[in-house]
Amino acid sequence: MLGLNLALVSALVIVGMTAHSLGVLAAGVDYLADAAAIAVSLFAIQLAQRPERSAAHANATNIAALVNAGWLLALNIWIAVAATRRLVSGVPEVHGLPVLIVSAIAAAVMLAGALIIGADVEDADGNEDFNIKAVLLDTAADAGAAAGVAVTGAIIFVTGRWNWLDPAVALVIAVVIGYHAAGLIWRVLGALGIRTRDDTNT
Repeated sequence: MLGLNLALVSALVIVGMTAHSLGVLAAGVDYLADAAAIAVSLFAIQLAQRPERSAAHANATNIAALVNAGWLLALNIWIAVAATRRLVSGVPEVHGLPVLIVSAIAAAVMLAGALIIGADVEDADGNEDFNIKAVLLDTAADAGAAAGVAVTGAIIFVTGRWNWLDPAVALVIAVVIGYHAAGLIWRVLGALGIRTRDDTNT
């Protein structure tokens, strides 16, 4: 799946730049974050499964989840700022057809990936694996985001206008994904014991 993400990154970045679509470009950058998240997750899983597992090893997957969710939150803050600036300063013409095609393909691929990852959300003891949860959240969010961008591309292609929909959809997606990423960070901090007892009770 790592190689598939890298291929999607290349296609989305190229189409995003040539079609003047912030939504597609943002998806491409997001998929780059996915590739990094998968690499970190695989390393953490291997570390946690070592025979000489220590407390640090046991927390490896939670730390990986924290890194992945933090990167996702930062990325979507950047997307929200860029989308807001484009809405305020003016939106260039967006080429709807390539946006529709590449985003629809990306949505289908990410949905399939989310269904596969969703089968492994719990670890061998039946407990929720925050690391896998982070990757699942990111993958499912990517599928939804790509579908939203595809619909936007279709509308722009059919109408020949309404270019403002592209940054508007990118902004909504960034806010929703950022909110869930922040929630996951809060839960992981609790699992790692970083939050204080007073914080946990609030």
